[in-house]
Amino acid sequence: MSDNAKKYLGIDWGTKRIGLALADEETSLALPYKTVANISEVLFEIKEEDIDVVVVGSPKKMSGEEANNKEWEFFVKQLKEKSGIEVELLDERLSSLAADALSGEDRDKAGRDEIAATLILQDYLDKN
Repeated sequence: MSDNAKKYLGIDWGTKRIGLALADEETSLALPYKTVANISEVLFEIKEEDIDVVVVGSPKKMSGEEANNKEWEFFVKQLKEKSGIEVELLDERLSSLAADALSGEDRDKAGRDEIAATLILQDYLDKN
């Protein structure tokens, strides 16, 4: 990978778990990374992986209107302030359902969150 290729972190935020996925500009392929518990761990991974852009799944109602989620809004605000890097929001409707379908019968919640983060990030990469 070239030194100047952007690195991306996809986030599927939840109150109990935060699924993460990684991608880079050269391959444009999102891959499941890990599940963390809080913003401190997310910020650590941003620094550790030298991330340039964060893509966070934005919860919306099926009608398309914004879901009123104060905890998610606080998470995004903290992420923007503390990371100092570009934070993009992407509609995440159906990403958890799709993750369930992909993770099969014996699904574990952590794997599901990583898959959802991967779907969010891949959707972003495909559109940009």
